[in-house]
Amino acid sequence: MSYFLKLKPSKLPRPSLLLSIHSMLSTSSHVVISIPLGPSCPPLQLSSGKLARLADGCAVAALGNTAVMSTVCRGKVSTSSFLPLTVDYRQKAAAAGRIPTNFLRRELGPSEREILTSRMIDRSVRPLAAKGFVEEVGISCNLLAVGVGDPEVLAINSSSMALALSSLPWQGAVGAVRVGWVNGKVTINPARREMAGSEVNLVLVGTSEGKCTMMEGEAKCVEQNKFLECVRVGLEYCAGIAGQIDLLGKKEGKIKRGGGTVSSISLDIVEEVKKLTHLRLRSIYTDYTLDKLSRDKSMFSVRDDLLTRFRVTHPHWESSKVSEAFSQVSSEVVRSLIFDENIRVDGRGLSDIRPISCQVNLHDPLHGSALFQRGQTQVMCTVALDSLHSAMKLDPMTVITGGLKEKNFLLHYEFPSYATGEVGRGGAGANRREMGHGALAERALKQVVPDNRQFTVRLTSEVLESNGSSSMASVCGGSLALLDAGVRLSEAASGVAMGLVTRGQESKVLTDILGMEDYLGDMDFKLAATRSGVCAVQADVKIDGIDYNTIKQAVDGGIEANHKILDIMGKCLDSPVSTKSCWPVSKNITIPAHKRGKFLGPAGLNVKRISGETGVQIQPEDEGVWSLFAPNSAAMEEAESMVEQLLEEEKAPVLEFGGIYTGKVLELLERGVMLELHPAMDPVLLHNSQLDSRKVSHPSVLGLEPGQDLQVKYYGRDPATGQVRLSRKVLNVGAASAVKTLKSATKR
Repeated sequence: MSYFLKLKPSKLPRPSLLLSIHSMLSTSSHVVISIPLGPSCPPLQLSSGKLARLADGCAVAALGNTAVMSTVCRGKVSTSSFLPLTVDYRQKAAAAGRIPTNFLRRELGPSEREILTSRMIDRSVRPLAAKGFVEEVGISCNLLAVGVGDPEVLAINSSSMALALSSLPWQGAVGAVRVGWVNGKVTINPARREMAGSEVNLVLVGTSEGKCTMMEGEAKCVEQNKFLECVRVGLEYCAGIAGQIDLLGKKEGKIKRGGGTVSSISLDIVEEVKKLTHLRLRSIYTDYTLDKLSRDKSMFSVRDDLLTRFRVTHPHWESSKVSEAFSQVSSEVVRSLIFDENIRVDGRGLSDIRPISCQVNLHDPLHGSALFQRGQTQVMCTVALDSLHSAMKLDPMTVITGGLKEKNFLLHYEFPSYATGEVGRGGAGANRREMGHGALAERALKQVVPDNRQFTVRLTSEVLESNGSSSMASVCGGSLALLDAGVRLSEAASGVAMGLVTRGQESKVLTDILGMEDYLGDMDFKLAATRSGVCAVQADVKIDGIDYNTIKQAVDGGIEANHKILDIMGKCLDSPVSTKSCWPVSKNITIPAHKRGKFLGPAGLNVKRISGETGVQIQPEDEGVWSLFAPNSAAMEEAESMVEQLLEEEKAPVLEFGGIYTGKVLELLERGVMLELHPAMDPVLLHNSQLDSRKVSHPSVLGLEPGQDLQVKYYGRDPATGQVRLSRKVLNVGAASAVKTLKSATKR
């Protein structure tokens, strides 16, 4: 049995949506939606009701021959005011018809790409969770099959549909697309081959109203108008996808249950907290002499006094509710200062950036280093250069889905606990937050690092102080450190975090936000750019979406702020450093075929000895070519000297083509004579065919014995084997001819 349900056509100027729903004779109907995404892209297929029917919600998204399944389950009510949403995206090797290459031949821990995709899904759907909903929610995304389609975008769409069909109280669906700029036009969900030549690689997530809930991507320093056009078109397609998921959720989804919804804070609590703390908080937030620690200390002192007082006057009020009310009042005070007086808690205007200072070449042994300070955000960046053979080899599934086999530009971001004045445990490795911040800064700087570099570059960014965006400070400090390391960037890059505060229908965009403005605000919009244009972006939205005009204001303000930051950075260092004594050296050497045995030694012993004594890495490149990578020029000179000594220590003579040389017979063989032309040279075979003008079956018939001297003529080396070519026959033939000529002359 089957039936068709006609839905409202999309508002987009493209073919109307064909929605077909097939019903199966089971407890759950099998639903399939086909959403067209333009003439150059296959339609997006969304289906549900066939797989994982015990989950609260399940959906499969397919694009071409790539498919991702997402399931949603709900758990117990949490005591925290923060939504405990967990997203787990996994790329199984079976999806590509592969077997994992690790020792156990099975999937182990998540890769970096899986972690970053999980974070992307979380940030896409979290803004639309019902206010006050704090039940545990788990979203699991499983890559079923991989082809030319983009699994990351499919995972977001399938997760959105699974939430729409579930009983979870979500406030609407989202749609996701990947936007590229290929051949001078916007392309939706381009294939990986198209993406290789695209100037923009942007993932956009939006609601049916055209509001953006998440944005993340990179661009090859494109101008802002081109970037904004990609955003505008992408949001239109996102709205079309989200609208159809919303319609399907209303028709086929479960009844929404808010079983874990926490009741809103009582107005009595809010009014009482506001009456007791408003003036004190306003006094703190207008004292521009306070820094992060002193401001936080004064603010928390007010909160602690409030909690102590309410335990006596209102013992039935929960401390958690009072703390939430205090945060709400704090946010209102900060917003009122911004909207009514156009001033922020540190005394800056809405578009002002914090004071910036830069320093490079911190320590002589470092290949490149920089210290970037913006307000109370301080980042130290260091650059280490190594051989191209030290590039990071990616796991097979990341290679298949991402199209990149290895990375020779790495940015590792570290955020120790002392950056915020807290006690923490180090040495645990990068967490998900650090991984995401480092990936964003790496995408930004990758746009300006040259492709034809001769070194693997590792940039380490360690946050020493944090009160604002440390990932954007890593872009600024990393750009300076790379220039200090002599890396010839196409141009310098910088980054800034833009914020948003709303009050009713009003909204204002902030430039270079503080940590407090990030926590109490409604958006964290990170924008990295050069003077040419945008190179990376990441938007975290805390409300139910931001419209295109807000995004345009953030991009325009971010570009303007980045130009100011680049002016300050340029006064510190505006071009690559020309030379440093600590820089590594790379060189290729060619070893003739007949000397390769001496160069390598038995089982490569000579090469290992050179590397062990000098620290120089020796790697084979092409036939007869080896690359030498030395940590400094002195080590390179020492290694070259050892190679020369190894090849010339016996001082073998250089034979001239056509020259006549005398060799000593070492041994008589069935096929010829082994001659020693020089003690420093390996014995050479003189074949029977070259012993005499007559046919010789064994050297002994000519009366040759070991120790006897023979004159031979040298004809160079065989081009294929490198073996020496000798002949005695040509000398004997020449002598016989001369004797015959002499006899003929005497007869006449």
